[in-house]
Amino acid sequence: MACQTPEVQDARESTQKFGAALKEKRQHLGLSQEGLALKSGLDRSYVGGIERGERNPSLTAITRLADGLGISMHELFQYTEPDGR
Repeated sequence: MACQTPEVQDARESTQKFGAALKEKRQHLGLSQEGLALKSGLDRSYVGGIERGERNPSLTAITRLADGLGISMHELFQYTEPDGR
């Protein structure tokens, strides 16, 4: 595996952290990936990729996901913090 710069590693960790928080919040609300995708106007496979940390969502996608969860973007990002739950 190629050596990654600290910036690339930080970005990857942030993407994975966001995806894990999204998945946890979605599951807490009892939504499936498909249900969240439908509410958000996004493809289910895209939502899955975000949750696995494989996709780096745009602000537009994050806004749609927050709307689909019925929360603000601020709340969604706050949910990524250990003490924000």
